[in-house]
Amino acid sequence: MILEKINSPADLKKLSKRELELLAREIRKFIIQKTCRTGGHLASNLGVVELTIALYLALDMHKDKIIWDVGHQSYTHKILSGRREGFDGLRQLGGISGFPKVTESPYDSFDTGHSSTSISAGLGIALGRDLRGENYKVVSVIGDGALTGGMAYEALNNASHIKKNFIIILNDNNMSISENVGGMSNYLNGLRTGKGYNELKKSIEQSLRSVPAVGDRLADRVKRMKNGIKQLIIPGMLFENMGITYLGPVDGHDIFAVKRAVEDAAKLDHAVLIHVLTKKGKGYKPAEEHPEKFHGVEPFDIKTGKRKGPKPGESYTEVFSKKLCRLAKKNRNIVAITAAMPDGTGLSEFKKHFPDRFFDVGIAEEHAVTCAAGMAAAGLRPVVAVYSSFLQRGFDQIVHDVCLQNLPVVFAVDRAGLVGADGETHQGIFDLSYLSLIPNMTVLAPKNSRELEDMLEWAFEQQGPVAVRYPRGEAYTGLSEFEDNVERGRGELIHEGRDIALFALGSMVSTAEHIREKLKERGYDISLANGRFAKPLDTELIDRLCRSHKVIVTLEENVERGGIGICICSYIHSSHPEVKVLNITIPDAYVEHGDVTALRSILKIDSDSVILRMEEEGIIKKVSERQDEEEA
Repeated sequence: MILEKINSPADLKKLSKRELELLAREIRKFIIQKTCRTGGHLASNLGVVELTIALYLALDMHKDKIIWDVGHQSYTHKILSGRREGFDGLRQLGGISGFPKVTESPYDSFDTGHSSTSISAGLGIALGRDLRGENYKVVSVIGDGALTGGMAYEALNNASHIKKNFIIILNDNNMSISENVGGMSNYLNGLRTGKGYNELKKSIEQSLRSVPAVGDRLADRVKRMKNGIKQLIIPGMLFENMGITYLGPVDGHDIFAVKRAVEDAAKLDHAVLIHVLTKKGKGYKPAEEHPEKFHGVEPFDIKTGKRKGPKPGESYTEVFSKKLCRLAKKNRNIVAITAAMPDGTGLSEFKKHFPDRFFDVGIAEEHAVTCAAGMAAAGLRPVVAVYSSFLQRGFDQIVHDVCLQNLPVVFAVDRAGLVGADGETHQGIFDLSYLSLIPNMTVLAPKNSRELEDMLEWAFEQQGPVAVRYPRGEAYTGLSEFEDNVERGRGELIHEGRDIALFALGSMVSTAEHIREKLKERGYDISLANGRFAKPLDTELIDRLCRSHKVIVTLEENVERGGIGICICSYIHSSHPEVKVLNITIPDAYVEHGDVTALRSILKIDSDSVILRMEEEGIIKKVSERQDEEEA
C-alpha cells in the first residue's frame, strides 16, 4: 500500500501522479474503515482528500500553516502528518482528537471546533508573521456553509487590507451539516452552475492561442489580467469587490488543478481566495447520497451504512421534537429557528409539518438569537434550538437583545453537559454559568423525558426568556412516578430522609438516585431533591432541607464557577451557616474527548466517585469503619 509509505509530509512529494491518485483512494478506504469502528465525521472528510493532498504538495508543511475551519475535515491532514497509526483511537479517551489540536501535533496550527473562525485566525497568524519578519505561507480552509456566519465576513473585510500573501480556500460542496441556505448559497450556486464566465474565458484563450506567432504570449498576458472579463461576467464579484483576488472555480478532486491554483495564489502579495468545488461523502455511496446523515456517525456497517448495535431508546432530542410539534399544532404563533442544524436539534419534523414557521438561518447563532428576539417583539413565540456549546456564540445577543427587553424567547439547549467524543469545543459544560448570570433569564433542567415535555409546555406560557437544557443521548425515564407540576422557581422533593440531602439538577438527578440506593444498602437514609430550576433557585426547598439535615450535597453537570452549587453554598452560608455543603461539579477546566461514562468517572461526578468523595469529606463513614463499629 502507498499509504503505509507516508509517515511525514515529505514522503508525499516523492510520489508519482499515478501513485498520488491511488493514495487518494487508499485514504478514503482508510477513513471509512476507521470511522465505521470508532465513529466520527465521515462525509466532510471524504470530500477533501484530494484538496488536502494538493495543499501538502503545494506547501512546505514544515513551516507553512493550514487553519481548518470547524476542523471536522482534518482527517486526511492528520493521516499525512504522521498520525495514521493513531486512528484506532480516534476520538477515544487518550486517543487522537477528531479536530485540529496544537498540543497533538506541530502540524496543527490552531485549535478549531466551531464554524466561521478560520479566516480570522489565519489572518491573525499572517499578520503576526509579517510583523515578526518571518516567511511562511498561511492558508485558511473554510466551507461554503461557514460563510453563512457573520464572523467570516468581518474577517474577509479585514483581509482585504493585508499587504502580503494570505490564501483562503473556499471548499464549496453546497452542504455544511444540513443543506446550505441563504444568499451566499445562492451566490455560490451561480458560480458553480453558471458556465458563462468560465466558457467565455476558455473560448477567448483558445482563440488567442490560435493566432500565429504571438498567440501564446497574448493568451498568457490576458490570463494574468486582474480585471476586465471577471468584472463584466461574474455577477457581483463579491470577493473581488472586497479587494480579495478570486481564483476558480477549481475541481477540488483534481489534485494537480488545486495544486496549481495554490501555487499561483502564493505568488500574490495580498489576500486571494481559491474557490474549490468538492463532493461531500465522495467515494462512499451512502455518504454521497445522504451526506447530512453521514456528517457525524456512530460505528456503522460499511456495506449497509447502518448503525451497529441495538437501536438506542428515544433521545432527549426526539422528545423535544415530538413535544414541540404537538405544542405548535395548538399555538400558531410558535416558530422554530435553527443555525444550520435541523437534524441535530430535532427540528426536521417541525420543518416537515410547519414549513412556513421554520427558519434555518445558517451557521449564524448570533443572528439566530436576535432574529428570535425580533420575532418575539412582533408577537410570535420563537424557540431557538441549539447545542449548548454553540449557544455561547450568541451570548451578547441573549444579554442585550432578548433578556434586556424581557422577550419571550425559548432556548432549547441540547447537548448540555458532557457530550463525549467531540471533546473540548463541544462539551456543554458552561451554559448554567453563562445563562444564570443574565437578568430576566429563567433556566431549567429536566430529570427525565416526561419532565422535559412539561418544562417545554411551561416555557411557552411565560412572558420572558426561558432556557431549557437537556443532555445528549437516550432520555432517562426513571422516577416517572414523580410528576409535580412545573411552577416558577420550585423544585421537587423526591425522597425525604434524615441523614444527608442530595440536591441535584437535570442529568445528575439519576446519578443522585443511584447514590441514594447504594447508601441505603449501607444503612443511610438519604433525601433527594430535584432542583428543576437553576434560576431562580428554590430557596424554600433549600431552607427545608437545611432545617432537617446537617449536610447538603449538590450535583450538577456544569463547571463549578457560576453553577448552582456555588449559588446554593453562598445562600446556605448566609442563612444556615451550621450546615455543611459539598459541591459535586465538573472542574473549572476544558474536558477532552472520550466516552461519557469514562469521563464522568475521571471527573469524579459518577455515583461511585461521589460516594468516595463523601467518605473523604467525613460525610459518611467508610465501609471498613462501619464494620469495625459493628464488631465493637
